[in-house]
Parts: sequence; structure tokens; C-alpha cells
Amino acid sequence: MSEKTKLGNFFEDFCVGQTITHATPRTLTAGDVALYTAVTGSRFAVTSADTFAQSLGFPRAPIDDLLAFNMVFGKTVPDISLNAVANLGYASGRFGCPLYPGDTLTADSTVIGLKENSDGKTGIVYVRSCGVNQRGQIALDYCRWVMVRKRDPASPAPETVVPDLPAAVAAGDLIVPAGIKVESYGIALSGSPDLWDDYHVGERIDHVDGMTIEESEHMMATRLYQNTARVHFNQQAEKAGRFGRRLIYGGYIISLARSLSFNGLANAFSIAAINAGRHVSPAFAGDTVYAWSEVIDKFALPGRNDLGALRLRSVATKDQPCANFPYKIADGGYDPSVLLDFDYTVLMPRRA
Repeated sequence: MSEKTKLGNFFEDFCVGQTITHATPRTLTAGDVALYTAVTGSRFAVTSADTFAQSLGFPRAPIDDLLAFNMVFGKTVPDISLNAVANLGYASGRFGCPLYPGDTLTADSTVIGLKENSDGKTGIVYVRSCGVNQRGQIALDYCRWVMVRKRDPASPAPETVVPDLPAAVAAGDLIVPAGIKVESYGIALSGSPDLWDDYHVGERIDHVDGMTIEESEHMMATRLYQNTARVHFNQQAEKAGRFGRRLIYGGYIISLARSLSFNGLANAFSIAAINAGRHVSPAFAGDTVYAWSEVIDKFALPGRNDLGALRLRSVATKDQPCANFPYKIADGGYDPSVLLDFDYTVLMPRRA
């Protein structure tokens, strides 16, 4: 093998405090937005129409929050998780300055924790990843932890450092995009009359619709994000692996769940935070994804009487409609149909 080719980092290559600058910068385009819409079905009004976005004070329709998230995630893969066994979870994610077509996104990650597993063959790497625009403004940052293979099982274990991460991003730490006003918010155009005031803690919403994953669409989405993880692309390698076929990138499932949530949460126009998340089981081409959401909490935003926040749990399932809200079962584990357990906070207009 040429010395110029890269095999990705193994567990031994990480150390706490290490900062990695990720290749390559990405200038976002209207074409990226169109392709994202095509492969996810997203139809939130703010990210679909310049005119609607401008009525809220945006200069134009911003890039979908999860398109931005997946773009940053994709940049981290060659350095953080090319040799991963599994992406284990997310926490402490916060969205900042909106991105627009024409903005250039760059990303870096800082290692905030390490823990070798008892088998001596793998370890868990905790990182905080950050995406910024060409002006150095933070578009989002989030933590995730990944189980990564060791290059040499006999290599010594590092000192264990497990970061203390919050259960949720506090209301006072949420960022409302500058200049946002909602007095002209149009519920006829947004797709729903239901605003922040109409939701209550504990409410569960079946998003009703399902979306069947096509092999070409999930690979196209993953390429859009420049995610290079081999398990999503190389069938020749994966047919000899654990599942015998290519895996669907987990971020694509998150995007599908968010897109499906439009039916019931159409006025959740912006994601403010990713509090926690877990990919419960793998998805494959041919699976049909459904979703439901629960309102975990709702709270006013400091200094705003026109906007509120909803903390949501969105659960995605495969081949299982969600009228009965499949989630945990008697032994505390997940229902076999559950793909994703995702805890996030959205912004929504309040009634005047």
C-alpha cells in the first residue's frame, strides 16, 4: 500500500485535548439544497421558500439545520470514525449562525474523552465537533462518541477520561437567529395552525407517513455529505461483514425522521439543539421508516414573548407504523422496530 494513502485513525492515534482540522472546505449551493430535499422529502416552509423566510427576518431561505449537521459530520468521518465499529451517541449540540447557499463550511474536532473497552480490541472516543462559516461564525457544534478499533490490541490503554455531558442544552444557552420576528408568520403557508401554545408536555404525535429507503437515495445522500465510511458504499466488502450488506448512514435516518415530523410539527421552523441521540438498530435499503414524537418539555425563551421552545423525543421505526408509539418494552430495552431515539429542541412561534 502506498504511504500516501490514508487508512484513518485508530484508537491509539487519539489523545485527550487533540484538535483535528478536517478536510475539505465545502461551499454550499442551491444544488445541495435541492438534492437534500429530493432524498429526504423535507418541506418546512422556512427552508423551502425565500419569501417565507424573509417574512421572519431571514435574508433568504437558510440551509436546513440537518443538512448543515450532516455536512459537518461527513467532514469528521475520515479522521474520527473511518475505523469505527459503531457511532454510539450525541449530546450537547447547539445550532448558531444560520448557513445560506454561498457560505463555505469548515470543521474541526477536539478529543474530549477516551475509554478503552474491556475486550482490548476497541475503545470509545469522545469528540466535540464544530462547523464554522467563512467569517469564523459557529454554525453548530456537538459532541458524539464512537467505538473505534485499535490498530494493535496489545497496545497499552490510555488514561480513562469520560466527559460530563448535560442531559439537555439549557434554555438560556439556546441561540435564536439574529433578527427573527414572527408577527407576520403565515400558518396557511407553513402547513399547520398549531403553534407553541397548542402543545403540552407528554403529548405524543404519530407522524403517520412512511418513507421506503432506496439504495440509490441513501448512497446519494451520504455522498452529498462527503461521508466516506466504507460500510455505506462497498457491497463487495460488506457482503462478508456482520450484516452481509451496506448499512444506511444514521444521519440519513435522523433527516428522514425530521422530514416525516412535518405532519404534526410543521411550525417547528428551526432546530436549536441536539440534546441526545442514539442509533438503536441498523437500517437497510428496502426498510420503510416511520416516526413519532413526544413533547418532553416546553419553555419560554429569555427575552422573547413571541417564540417558544419544545424539547422533543423523535423515534424512528422500520416497517412499523407508529399509531401505538413503539419505544421501550417490558425489560427496558427497545422495541425491535426502533431505529432511532433522538432528543432535540426546536423553536416555534407563540400566539400573540
